[in-house]
Amino acid sequence: MCRLVVLTGIGADEQLAGYSRHRVRFKNSGLEGLIKENLGRDDRIIGDHGKEARFSYLDEDVVSFFNGLHVLEKADLSLPRGVGEKLLLRLAAVELGLGLSALLPKRAMQFGSRISKFREQP
Repeated sequence: MCRLVVLTGIGADEQLAGYSRHRVRFKNSGLEGLIKENLGRDDRIIGDHGKEARFSYLDEDVVSFFNGLHVLEKADLSLPRGVGEKLLLRLAAVELGLGLSALLPKRAMQFGSRISKFREQP
């Protein structure tokens, strides 16, 4: 039996300050507030569709690596949206030649894909 495994990016936002709540906390409480915010959510939907997920950013070695870095190596929320959050991943994307796509602000999947604009027709 062939099993489809889905590699997800879940965990990157939690560990690399990718959520708006991280930016709000930084704006209101500075670097110390950001550090206190949980930097470090979901396979129910994937499993519901009969797929098996792998959470590469939640792998023990990856989590351990991220935990060993200073928060400013992972995110710099003094930089504009689309640059400072998930800074480590953005820098890696630039190094890999992904250019401007490395600087796009995060958008929720339903909005980034524009699927939220489609309605089911009766």
